[in-house]
Amino acid sequence: MNQGALFSYVSIEERVPPTHPLRRVRTLLDEALDSMSRGFDHVSAEGGRESVAPERLVRALVLQVLYSIRSERLLCEQLDYNLLFRWFVGLSMDDRIWDHSTFTKNRNRLIEAGVARQLRVRGYRSAGFMTMLTIGCHSLLRVAKLLPDPVPT
Repeated sequence: MNQGALFSYVSIEERVPPTHPLRRVRTLLDEALDSMSRGFDHVSAEGGRESVAPERLVRALVLQVLYSIRSERLLCEQLDYNLLFRWFVGLSMDDRIWDHSTFTKNRNRLIEAGVARQLRVRGYRSAGFMTMLTIGCHSLLRVAKLLPDPVPT
């Protein structure tokens, strides 16, 4: 057996093409999340198990919207084996993927901390990013029942 095949010498960063559209989205999202990092300190649960970083949850939710993934269970499945998604969220090859119920448990914390609204405001400052964030934030707010469902036309 060739043991060299058991190891990868190419990083996830190198596997994502320099021209891939998610590179620009990730850069813009990183800027928005960096400017909100102090607010995330209030999102984490007091005591108990170490939770998933709110930034990672937000990045995963953005992927869910961009790729029309219909459930958190399927999103976690994609995060488990899709290298592009792992890269975007900030996961290494060896990081364990959290359970799909993590989204449910943390969604209210993110909403109470105003994450969706803050991302939407920051999205307006970047024209290309605005549409993506507005769609994502509206979806998050709709799930939280803070916005009504759109009226079918």
